[in-house]
Amino acid sequence: MAQPLPPSPSRRPYLLRAMHEWMMDNNQTPHIVVDAGIQGVEVPRQYVQDGKIILNVSYHATQALSMTNHEVSFSARFGGNSYHVVIPINAVVGVYARETGQGMIFGDEDAPATPPPSPPDSPTPSSPTSDAAAEEKSAKRAKFKVVK
Repeated sequence: MAQPLPPSPSRRPYLLRAMHEWMMDNNQTPHIVVDAGIQGVEVPRQYVQDGKIILNVSYHATQALSMTNHEVSFSARFGGNSYHVVIPINAVVGVYARETGQGMIFGDEDAPATPPPSPPDSPTPSSPTSDAAAEEKSAKRAKFKVVK
């Protein structure tokens, strides 16, 4: 009896890396939108708003950036404090260029098979006053455009 084929890997990490590389090559600033309620997301909770956080993932804003098939991880400064950030790949909702707002929103078909997300830890958002916060506010004005 033939063995069933293993499920094909998610397209999400490949598309994320490709979009990131393209943006960096074109002198744009890649930002990712993260669902902070997904289990395993390690981000500074004070910058989470409405269950999401927008992160600048350019090489200038991060240290030791790693984008594997399973997670995105890096160190960055938020409000003058250094944080180690870990984002499971299924928590990445989209990627876009800050300058143009163009990018990609990931659908469920791009996500690996995982258990349903757990509810977010009751974050207590505060008004960020850092450079990262200014970039996040700037990024929120950008509109997503679907790239096919």
